[in-house]
Amino acid sequence: MKIFRIGIAVVVLLGLGLAGWLFLRGGQPSVPRSASRVDAAALKDPALIAKGEYLTLVGDCASCHTGQGGARFAGGRVVGTPFGDIPAPNLTPDRETGLGEWSFEAFRQALHSGVDRHGQFLYPAFPYTSYTKVSRDDALAIFAYLQSLPPLKQAAKQPGLGFPYNVRNTLKAWRALYFREGEYVADSTKSPEWNRGAYLVQGLGHCNECHVERDSFGGMRSDQSLSGGQIPVQNWYAPDLSTQANGGLAGWSERDIADLLKTGQSAKGAAFGPMAEVVARSTQHLNDADLHAIATYLQSLPARPRVSYEPSLLDTKPMLDQGAKVYAERCADCHGRDGQGVAGVYPPLSGNSSVNEPTGINAIRVVLLGGFAPSTQGNPRPYSMPPFAQQLNDADVAAVVTYIRQSWGNQAPLVQERDVIKYRHTPID
Repeated sequence: MKIFRIGIAVVVLLGLGLAGWLFLRGGQPSVPRSASRVDAAALKDPALIAKGEYLTLVGDCASCHTGQGGARFAGGRVVGTPFGDIPAPNLTPDRETGLGEWSFEAFRQALHSGVDRHGQFLYPAFPYTSYTKVSRDDALAIFAYLQSLPPLKQAAKQPGLGFPYNVRNTLKAWRALYFREGEYVADSTKSPEWNRGAYLVQGLGHCNECHVERDSFGGMRSDQSLSGGQIPVQNWYAPDLSTQANGGLAGWSERDIADLLKTGQSAKGAAFGPMAEVVARSTQHLNDADLHAIATYLQSLPARPRVSYEPSLLDTKPMLDQGAKVYAERCADCHGRDGQGVAGVYPPLSGNSSVNEPTGINAIRVVLLGGFAPSTQGNPRPYSMPPFAQQLNDADVAAVVTYIRQSWGNQAPLVQERDVIKYRHTPID
């Protein structure tokens, strides 16, 4: 947390220094007129509403805007960030607590510019850094669908942010550094399918919000799109999504990607942790054309530089020997002695992106707390992995995870007992 506090202090200073420049370049948000420029009758078009419902599934909007056990889109869920908690608002058309008084132009401004109808900057926990790419037509469809929902009264709590995080004007500097407003522009040199995939991944799918490393200011490193990163607060690692050499999905076919997004299971691996929720609530509902478009785009991501890890100064043979013993006793019956798993049932560990990610977080947490794949229409009764937190001590977990990460062609760095201790007491979000 200290580095984040230092970072935000720098942001405050930058905000003061850049304020005049931002005003000159249009950094102050405009407030749209309260009257909608869209004919009210157009918002009641059943086809437009159906399109909007589908697009909210693409964007996984309900995940954040639905409280546990609450009504869809009525808000109530709090999004944790390194800077404090931010409640997701009510998206139903209730006039007092929802979007009932919002015009379409105000709604689109929130998506496109990250500014609410009162002209306040929105916190980037709402991923307008990606949603800015959403087309006006798609934004209209989403708005029409949300306006068709039953109005539900549920006021959002105030953000749990202390000073200076609660001073919205500090976002001027953050936006200058990290936000580039603009709709997706098709690449004329690419196929329509590729462009559709790029539009979904970069825009509504907001994949880069998790699958990239963030710096000390909480900004995405835009020069490393979809290259993997630790998800703040949740303590899971979202893997690199390149299928090319040294990528996190190296060797994955278009079908492997589409299968995982549709069912939560593929020949190369299964969805666990936050990705299981994304599959359950979002991607399983996508049509086949969009799934294959996403896969086409991901397969075009460039190869990654080869990462060479420094060899450990520790004598790792005793740890690997102990890991092999634990694996044979606890893991081999399902995942196989060769780490290849069982197709469609138990995921392979050889070449598995969650096993080979650089931090070891995912493998540690799954061994400790279990792995729960999503239940989907294509795989309604998935096999889950039981937790071993009660059966294995910290040394055993470190040993078996290290063994898995350094066997069958895997070459990830070892993990240590201190890593296990840290994540043993970190709850699954």
